[in-house]
Amino acid sequence: MLCLDDFYKDGDDPSLPLRNGRIDWESPDSWDAQAAMEIIDQLVRYGWADVPVYAISKDRRVAYRRLELTRSPLFVAEGIFAAEIVGECRRRGLLAGAYALRRPRSATFLRRLARDLAEQRKGPRVLMRRGLALLRAEPAVLRRQTRLGAEAARGRDVLRQVAGLLAAGHPPRSG
Repeated sequence: MLCLDDFYKDGDDPSLPLRNGRIDWESPDSWDAQAAMEIIDQLVRYGWADVPVYAISKDRRVAYRRLELTRSPLFVAEGIFAAEIVGECRRRGLLAGAYALRRPRSATFLRRLARDLAEQRKGPRVLMRRGLALLRAEPAVLRRQTRLGAEAARGRDVLRQVAGLLAAGHPPRSG
């Protein structure tokens, strides 16, 4: 599993987008798509890469970890901005599939809030405000992801399709 959220730009990066005087972490411009593509390309070519570890509470990359694919013919790259690189992955022949999870918005809100509170990503007020904003924006986010080439699907359908790719011994490694 390659967590694409680890490719956020550091909080002091001058290229970060602003909205209402604050960093807009929901904008794809807050994320380093080029670095993500380099890592995906390395994983496919060599079967391993040193990937960043991003601490949301510190707004920066704090370490790197080795991701090795061993004998797996596929790997999953996941994150809110994954659809931003679907076209480039497809162009390079690195894409086995691209999916945007479609589930009840309230379930997504509760899961995200529980995770963010447990990990102490930000203060509770910030997390609640962000969570509610994301809850309202979710339909537009899903529409954008499908326009960028991801298929909207339920989790179980994605798992079924990935299992089919694995059974077929699909040659590309990304998904």
